[in-house]
Parts: sequence; structure tokens; C-alpha cells
Amino acid sequence: MSIYKRRFILPTVLATIFMLSGCGGSSASSHDTTTQLKANIDTIVVIYAENRAFDTLYGKFPGADGIDNALANPELYIQLDRDGSVLPSLPKVWNTTDTQWAWIEGLPNKPFEITGDKVGNVDPLSIAGPDLVHRFYNNQMQINGGKNNKFAAYSDAGGLSMGYYDGSSMKMWKLAQQYTLADKFFQGTFGGSFQNHQYLVCLCTPRWNADIAPVPQKRISILDAIITAVTGIPSLALANADSALVSAPRYISDRNLSPEINGRYYAINTTQPAFQPSFTPPPTEDQSSPDWLIANPAPANEGAIPLPPSTEATIGDRLTEKGISWKWYSGGWNLALSDYSTIYSDPLAFQSHHQPFNYYNRFTPKTEQGKKQRAEHLKDYEDLVADIAAGKLPQVVFFKPAGVDTQHAGYATIRQGDDHIADLIQKLQASPQWGKMAIIVTYDENGGFYDHAKPPKVDYWGPGTRIPAIIISPYAKRGFVDHTEYDIGSIHQFISRRFGLEILSGARKGFGDLTNAFNF
Repeated sequence: MSIYKRRFILPTVLATIFMLSGCGGSSASSHDTTTQLKANIDTIVVIYAENRAFDTLYGKFPGADGIDNALANPELYIQLDRDGSVLPSLPKVWNTTDTQWAWIEGLPNKPFEITGDKVGNVDPLSIAGPDLVHRFYNNQMQINGGKNNKFAAYSDAGGLSMGYYDGSSMKMWKLAQQYTLADKFFQGTFGGSFQNHQYLVCLCTPRWNADIAPVPQKRISILDAIITAVTGIPSLALANADSALVSAPRYISDRNLSPEINGRYYAINTTQPAFQPSFTPPPTEDQSSPDWLIANPAPANEGAIPLPPSTEATIGDRLTEKGISWKWYSGGWNLALSDYSTIYSDPLAFQSHHQPFNYYNRFTPKTEQGKKQRAEHLKDYEDLVADIAAGKLPQVVFFKPAGVDTQHAGYATIRQGDDHIADLIQKLQASPQWGKMAIIVTYDENGGFYDHAKPPKVDYWGPGTRIPAIIISPYAKRGFVDHTEYDIGSIHQFISRRFGLEILSGARKGFGDLTNAFNF
């Protein structure tokens, strides 16, 4: 019997005993778990996909808290109109004229499966489909205090927000069956990609530093003071009072900044970085100028004003302080640096607001130290592939696929992103470092899709809707559905526990640190 087989027979048997007995915990003490974690995991890889709720892709996963549980209780799925009355049916998909989605209008008021026969007899996982609004206040209005009953009412995609897929043909589904699927894993903050990427690295919402640049007043969101006060749910002021069956919601001001909160303004929706690559172009066309490397701090379009460089502490800072190697790899990074016009465009649909470390002053390209930090930590997907093959991955890896490979509705398909991530995992499993590796595959946020699980209420920022998370490792529990409550901050806890880091100040209490997914 090989050393490898001897090493894993006992943990596998113990994991089976725990699953059969319904026990989600471990008999090992916290000290023993930490000791085993440090002894057995040397490399942690975090893969961050896009915009799918748990029910959207894994709602039919055996043993998980999925769609069947939702459909068994109408209180978990019946959608209300904006006035609080029950919708007689689901509204149409407002944000597209593509007749491929016309069948949704008038569907029964409940979650429905998006199947091939309904979308032109093609693989539904291979269609990008319309995008759905997924912004900070919209997400809270849809969650409606945990009732999850206003997704259709406050979506620009109407009834599409209630759709889900049979994900059983996905390669990642197969990996989830082999390893651990977490079914109580919540996005870090309410809303969209920008803020959830920030939360991944800093456990914070970036504030607008008025000492560097004046707060752009036209970019401040306007809330309905009465509704917010009565319900306790921050609600945008509506510009129309129509039923969700008559029109999509329109708002007086749904912008990228919050109203004033304790004397500060926060960037809650997509705001561009102050450094290139940024969708805000440089202030000069002279490529020999240092200013070519930054975003124009005073563009003609106020909506393009970049966020002043952030100075909050990040997981990168904590890792560096302890001498732990780390890198953020991103698909399309080098191309976007060489040609800013490729941002949000073909061939890779590079998303500049998916690059959280590029928002921090530590990585300014205008100083030698900043350039050094960028060269050391901010890398391209091709660098990742080379480092995997050479067995030279840093101790902590963050990977962001290029836009076309993220599974983001509107410009990416589930199938292509699934193939891309599964291929990367195959490369990682063939790496010399695989034997002591932990891979966490999750999503930044729900992308505006319905999920029936009630998010725990912790603070003003979140957490938001439930998302998929898969833990893959030689030490991960096999065939296990982990019902431990997690959020994106659990990744920070896991990394911090392994490497003995000081926990960032924004860490929430009450969430697991992912160790229950392992046989330690």
C-alpha cells in the first residue's frame, strides 16, 4: 500500500462516520485542528467566479439545502409586488428584447428551471442570457429582511431573477460530489462585484477619501427616508410607482456612493480604480509620462471619477508582514495593461473593477516601491499556469478569471466558465504542490438571482445572498455537504489560522473558518 493511500484511508473513514451520523463537526480540539492545518496545508488557492446564487447552480445538488426545500414552503418563494401584494404571476424580462426569453412572462409565482427546450433547444448553460441588476441597495430590497420575496419586483430582469439551472452536467458539480460543497456560504456584502472583491481582500467597504478628492455629489444614492425608517431596510427612492407587472423599477438616484454614514461616504457600487488598468482613461496620451499609468482623477464625465487610492489594511498586508508569499493572478491582466481599450471589451472582457488590490495606494505605479509591489504581487493568468507547472506557486494564491470565463450573466456562459475553472483545478492537481494544497472555489455574489436561504443579519454591509462554495484538497472531506455557516470572511479566517495572521478589524464573529470541510 502506498504512503499516499495509507495517509488518507483513516481520514476518509472518519469523514464517512461523521456524515452517516449527521455530525457536521470534528472531535478534534481547536489546537489540534490548527496544528494539523499547519502541518498539512502549505498552499491555499482562492478562485473567485461571478454572479450566481447557490440555488441558481446547485439548487438540485443531492443533500444540499436547495430548491426542493424552497418549493416545499411557499413562504420561502412567493414573490411580492412593490406595494406588498402577492404577484399573480412572474413579470416579463424587462431588460432585453430577445424573444428567446419571452416565455418567462406570466409564469407561476415560484422558482422555475431554465431548460433547453425553453431557450431554443440548446444547452441552457451555454447561453449568457440577460444580465440582472445586482447592486448594494437593490440586493437588500430583494432580500427584504430575509424573506427573499421581492427579487422579481426589484429586478430589471423581472421574472428571470427566479430562474435556476440543473447544474449536474457541470464539471464543477462533479468535483463538488468528490470533495466538499458548502451550502450555507454567503456573499460578504450586499450588492455587486466591486464591493465584494473589496470585502474579499480587506473585510471592508472602501470609503471615499475626501482629503484626496471632493465627494462627487451627483454620484450619491438617494434613499426613501420613510420606507427605510419604517422597515429598517435601506431602500432606494423610486421614480415610478408601477406594479412589477407593468414596468421595471426606476430609481431617483441609484449611484456608486452611499449617502453620508457617520460623516463618511462609501463606494458601494462599481467605481473605477485610480491606477491602470482602469476604465477611466489616463489624463494624458503621452505613454512616456508617469501619468499614463494612472486614471484621470478629474474626467469630464463625473461618473468616471476613480476612487481615491485606499489605505485600509488588506489580507495582502497581513501576509507580507508575516513573510508569507502571495499573488493575485488575473486573466487578461497583461493585455489590459498594454491596451486599455480592451477593458470590458473583446476578446477577454477584462473587468477592471474585479482587481481589488489595484485600488490600494501600496500598488501605485507612480513610485518605485509601488512598481515593485505590482511586479511582485499582481500577475497574469499565464504566470499562474507557469507557476503551477513549475511548482512555484506562492503560499497564498488568488485567481480571477477573465470576464469571459467568470460565468457572469450578460457576457459569459456558465459552461465556458465551468470548463475554464475545472481545467485550472486539473492543472493544480497535477502540480508538485497538490499534496499539501487547499482550493476554495466560490463566487463574488449572486448576480441578482434568487436564493431561498435567509442571510444572517450582522451589520450594515451584509452578508448578502447565499452563493456556492467548493473546497477541494487531498485533505477535504469526500462527498460531503458542509452545513456550517460561512461568508467570504471565512476565507480570511482560514488563511489567517493557517499562517498565524492578525485578523483584520472588519472580521465578523459567528462564521466558520472552513476547517470543518477538512479531515484534520
